[in-house]
Amino acid sequence: MLECYNKIKNVPAYCLYDILLTFAAHTLNNTMQTTNSNTVTLYPHVSVDCVLLGIHDEQLCVLLTERRNAGTDRTEYKLPGSLIYETEDLDDAAYRILNETTGLKRVPLRQFRSFGSPQRTANKDDVIWLENASKLKIGRIVTVAYLALCKVKRIKISEKYGPAQWTPIAALPRLPFDHKDIITEAVREIRIWLDMEPSIVFDYLPQLFTAYQLRRTYEIIYNKSIDVRNFHKKMNSLGYVLQTDETEQGMPHRSARFYRFDKKEYHKIRAKLNTI
Repeated sequence: MLECYNKIKNVPAYCLYDILLTFAAHTLNNTMQTTNSNTVTLYPHVSVDCVLLGIHDEQLCVLLTERRNAGTDRTEYKLPGSLIYETEDLDDAAYRILNETTGLKRVPLRQFRSFGSPQRTANKDDVIWLENASKLKIGRIVTVAYLALCKVKRIKISEKYGPAQWTPIAALPRLPFDHKDIITEAVREIRIWLDMEPSIVFDYLPQLFTAYQLRRTYEIIYNKSIDVRNFHKKMNSLGYVLQTDETEQGMPHRSARFYRFDKKEYHKIRAKLNTI
């Protein structure tokens, strides 16, 4: 320390300032491991997790990807997620993960909450798996959660994260970190989102749908029964759920009539409500 002091004690202040700035920049550059512009480095303290909810076999389900543990035959599952890159925006990271996991690009994503409890990394097995997967030393991680609505039939599973499966919310397996908490909050969020923006329910439905399909979608999302007669009255009063001339074909019982969602009419009605 004394030797360093003797070397710099006679250096003018303005020169010393430049030297310190250069040293700090060099140290930061080495710490972040970005030695050239072509290097893309993961940031080990922030991640993004995507909760993809869909209706499968008349159950509200979440898409989980496989997590292989090295040295064991045990297969576990997790939410599609990843550490973010140092130069990556959070929204960009969420869309990257969604695309790599499902092949989808145009799906409305909603950032709904961050999860930063120190206990997220309390399980050593979870930390070891992530360190092996990322080749980084993992400490505390804050994750930002995104929510996406998906029609199950549209999902094309990518091999980026390995096999994936739709799992009923009511029958979740053991999940790493706090992924069960994230899913619980996502289900609560989707109900709030649906209350505020009713049109998103049609993301779960085919272009032509029956009154029964619409009602069952609400029942599955809210996990409660809805009176059939009251539901029909409300549906017919909405103004943007329009009856068509088409009916179900090849049914053993009386064929149900198809309805469709009129997006233009929906936005007109919502615009009027917003001006009141």
